[in-house]
Amino acid sequence: MFTEVISYFHKGGLFMYPLFLCSCAMFIVAIERFLYYKNADCSKHFANDYCNALHTDRWQDAVKLCKDNKGRLPLLLLAGMERLKKYPKNLEGFLDAEGNNYIAQLRQRLNYLSVIVTMAPLLGLLGTILGMISSFSIFNLRSGQPLAITSGIGEALIATATGLCIAVLSLICHAYFTARLDRIITDLEHCLSTLCDAAARGINQ
Repeated sequence: MFTEVISYFHKGGLFMYPLFLCSCAMFIVAIERFLYYKNADCSKHFANDYCNALHTDRWQDAVKLCKDNKGRLPLLLLAGMERLKKYPKNLEGFLDAEGNNYIAQLRQRLNYLSVIVTMAPLLGLLGTILGMISSFSIFNLRSGQPLAITSGIGEALIATATGLCIAVLSLICHAYFTARLDRIITDLEHCLSTLCDAAARGINQ
């Protein structure tokens, strides 16, 4: 099995090497982002429980929720509530800055997957075109032309097939992380808005 993969790799031509680098980059980014999201994300019900606690002015319950849940959002909210005690009027600016920083970290390296989705098929197609040009040059040779051309085209198409496979996997990874990012941002905005409203309500009282 391994020898067949190596054989197909060599038959694909020189463009199999940049495609191999694309596949390595895709797996590295996907694994790194998965581990980061796993550590940064909190439980699915945290945002609703936290907002419900603040809506009913149960501040101690909200603090306990932040301390009992892992992830970056509970830490950010806990820091916001602690800052509220010292600088109540500057809370919104602090939360906006910290929230934007968190979102920027969540989006890091996802653009690499977008680049690979576009670049991998193009590299594969370029490798195939060059391989077909080389195959059709056989017309200048003597007998056995049809069989040689067919074999050459088959080998040249390996690059395109490889590029498409890499692009599909990259697209799946990008779609997964984008969906997860959207959910995290929704929870973040919900919690920050609720905290600001609760803080304003407490100050006005």
